[in-house]
Formats: sequence, structure tokens, C-alpha cells
Amino acid sequence: MYYYINSTLTETNELDLKKKRPYVAVLTCAEWEECREIFEMGIEMDIPSAINSTKAEVNYDSLTGTFLIPDRKNISGSKTAFSFALDEKGIVFIDDSGYVQNVIENIMRTKKWTKPGLERFIYDFLEQIVIKDQQLLEDFDKQLDTIESGILEGSEESPYKQLSAIRSDLRDMRVHYEQLLDLGQEFEENENNFFRKENLRYFHLFTQRIERLHDITNSLRDYTMQIREMFQSQLAEKQNRIMTLLTVITSIFMPLSLIAGWYGMNFRYMPELESRIGYPAVWGVSIAIVIVSLIFFKKKKWL
Repeated sequence: MYYYINSTLTETNELDLKKKRPYVAVLTCAEWEECREIFEMGIEMDIPSAINSTKAEVNYDSLTGTFLIPDRKNISGSKTAFSFALDEKGIVFIDDSGYVQNVIENIMRTKKWTKPGLERFIYDFLEQIVIKDQQLLEDFDKQLDTIESGILEGSEESPYKQLSAIRSDLRDMRVHYEQLLDLGQEFEENENNFFRKENLRYFHLFTQRIERLHDITNSLRDYTMQIREMFQSQLAEKQNRIMTLLTVITSIFMPLSLIAGWYGMNFRYMPELESRIGYPAVWGVSIAIVIVSLIFFKKKKWL
């Protein structure tokens, strides 16, 4: 598919590069191999199967690069990969997934430019990649708030599995933003002077937005660690309370066990055994020990 960049993207069946009108081309890998010479870029391109990052590389007479886009509905799953090449005349996307075509259709449906240009199209294309990310990060924030509220309410269900999944997704998004940031800065550098200087502000705006998303992502990852530490503290506090209770019980019954063991000895002469008040006396002493122990532990705030 070929498009000229006018006030909107205008589809055309054939490109005429001699007209010097900025264009967008969307080709499959097979189509690129067949017609790459007409674009006069003289380059070798990574095919999607060999792509492992989002990046841009400056060549003598072109700027090439790749995109690796996480699926926002399944961030840890498979990613969409495609390549691109551009010069001062236009940009070519090499994509077998259909992702680029969907983005371009969204741009055609929603964008109309008063000052059309290659830079403005690239800016809108990049914006489409992250257009829903603010809401995505807000959803992560709400999930973390829910987990934190459950911990504060005394929920004993371990949040480790959910926190680990969120943290993994945030890590992948952080890496994605770092790569997009490098890409935007490479465009803004404009080493080959493909872009008009007055339009470099578009790339600056994009890098600023990515920096904000990157900062939010880092904050959310720190938040996951805080929640994890909070749960560990709650768990340790519960264990301490249990240990304190067991210590109190042991301390109360230790003297009672001593009394039981003492009078359980089979000595022949134990005058208390023949006394009428011997049994009630042992009961009284035992009860007194329990009461004194409870009062003592209460004052020490162990109970």
C-alpha cells in the first residue's frame, strides 16, 4: 500500500518519487525484496523474524530501524515486529503482521493536518503505539491499590504471584519505553538532515511523553516492592503475635508442670498427700500462679 502525505494520508496505486511528495509505503517482506530498488535507499533490512528490539540506525543516505511492540493485552506474550527505512522523501514499513496497516487506518480516520509533513506523520504513528498506555498504567495502579487494601484489611491470601506478574509486565514496558526513547532521540538528532528543523519539535514532544510513561512505570515497580514488603511485615507481625501467645502459655504452664511433676514423685513420706487441705492448697496455688502470670503479662503488654 502506498500513501501520499497531504492534509490526510491519500492512498495511491503507484508512487512517483520524482514528484518529491512525502510518501508512506507499507510492504510485506516479499514485496520489499521485489521492489526495494525503486526507493533508491541501497540498504539491507532486518526481516521481522530477526528483530529483537526497537531501534534506529543512521546510514549514509537513509535511516533504518525496527520496532518490537508488546501486546498491551498480554505484555509478556508474543510481540509484534516490523522494520522501517526512511529518507527525506518518505518512509517505508516492512511488515507481515498487519499492525502498521491498522495504525495507518487509524491515522487516516482520526487525523487531519494543517501543516502536513513526514515528521508529523512519524509523530502521529509513534503516538498511536502508546496511545492507550496511560490507561494501561492506571489499571496497574488500581490493581496494586486493591492488593494493598486487601493486605491492610488483614487478608491472608499471598499476593506474591500477582505482584510478580505485574512487576514482570512493568519491566517489559520499561524496556519498551527506553527503546522508544532512544528511537525518538535518534530522530530528533536528525544526523542526515532528513527532517525540517522547525518540525523536530514533534520528536521532542514524543520523547517527553515517553519519559513521563517511563517514570510512571518505574514508580509502579517501586510500588510493587513496597506492597510486597508491607505483606512481609504483616506476616512477620502475625507470626510475632503467635509466638508471643505461645510464650505466654508456656510461661503460665511451666510452674504448673513443675507442681504436677513434684507431687507426681513416688516418695513414701510426703505429708501434703495425707493432709485434708493438701489437694485444695495445690489448686489454690495453681490458680494464684495463673492469675499473677496474667496480671504480669498484661502489664508488660504481652497480651
